[in-house]
Amino acid sequence: MSATPAPLHASPAGNAAPTVYRMLFAISIVHLLNDSLQAVIPALLPIVEKNLALTFTQVGLILLVMNLTSSVLQPVVGYFSDRKSHPFLPPLALLISGLGMLALAFAGDYYLVLMAVACVGIGSAVFHPEASRFAHQASGVRRGLGQSIFQVGGNAGQALAPLMTILIFANLGQTGAKWFLLPAILASGVLLYVALWYRTQQRMKKAASGPVTHNHRRKRFIALGLLVLVVTVRSWMNAGYQSFYQFYLMYIKGVEYSHAQVVVFGFLLAGAIGTFLGGPLSDRFGKRNLLILSTLGAFPLTILTPYVSGIWTYPLLFLSGLILLSSFSVTVVYAQELLPGRIGTVSGLITGLAFGMGGMGSLVFGYLADMFSLTFVITLCSLLPLVGFLGLLLPKDETVREWGRM
Repeated sequence: MSATPAPLHASPAGNAAPTVYRMLFAISIVHLLNDSLQAVIPALLPIVEKNLALTFTQVGLILLVMNLTSSVLQPVVGYFSDRKSHPFLPPLALLISGLGMLALAFAGDYYLVLMAVACVGIGSAVFHPEASRFAHQASGVRRGLGQSIFQVGGNAGQALAPLMTILIFANLGQTGAKWFLLPAILASGVLLYVALWYRTQQRMKKAASGPVTHNHRRKRFIALGLLVLVVTVRSWMNAGYQSFYQFYLMYIKGVEYSHAQVVVFGFLLAGAIGTFLGGPLSDRFGKRNLLILSTLGAFPLTILTPYVSGIWTYPLLFLSGLILLSSFSVTVVYAQELLPGRIGTVSGLITGLAFGMGGMGSLVFGYLADMFSLTFVITLCSLLPLVGFLGLLLPKDETVREWGRM
């Protein structure tokens, strides 16, 4: 590929390409394995908190380091991958994440934990932009479905965190993290297979690609900035429930440790299901519409989360995750249409920076939990779906398509 950026265009070449499902599912499996490595971090939080006698602020800082290394670096990696793709970097990145898991297993010092977590974040930062390019290439004309298949793997990997806590870390403790070197090696091997296919595809289409005039640049960037804001706030809420709702249930509601993990698992599992369903739903009802409905539609449920207890926490968190994250993959496709020709950069901004800013939210929530209470934090999280009103300011799908034809 050329060393200079490809021009922005509204109708990227290759729209008529077929959907390669075997590659989509391969990339989705790797996405599951990669994000399951990241999910080890929140899964280990209750154990590390006790082992090192950490405050909630320090717990939030661990998540901040993981998310900043993965999220802030992603747009940078994505920008350079748009200039010149490096399909063989992701297999190496997964090995770096695996080494981070190995270091985390034996880290007896807080700062060593932060360094190990940073390795996992860096590996994820390199993986996601190029993997999004792989998924975009394999999706062909069915980009909504293709992105859903790709993203559902990541959400399923994140959903494994509570189960890993119950089945692995509750029995093996912190040293159980060493076993996650194995899925890192497996993911690296699968990525090598996908990278070889992608390189062949790029060589075949290189001669056919050409510049297309890009227009409405200012409107596109304003809409993209607004989208990043909406997704960032949504990721704050997701991080709040994933990281602190378990503590809220244990310390405020008196729920047993394992039961609290099952509740969080239900929330994350529902998010994975919603992610898969979101692609086909957006093809029918529109990406912007689904984004608005998924955020505002979750609000009547999330507003109840600080007040319910017992068995009601299970269906409430499940339905909240199902609705809230149904637009998870849709936002990526919508952003790609707002800024076509910048697959890596858009992936870095949406799946990296915006989603990753949940780590910043975790630090803030940890500080607020220390200063006020866990109840205050969960109540604040329950109000965040109101950010969906900002989605009304986004251009409709039809408008974005018209920009491409003008």
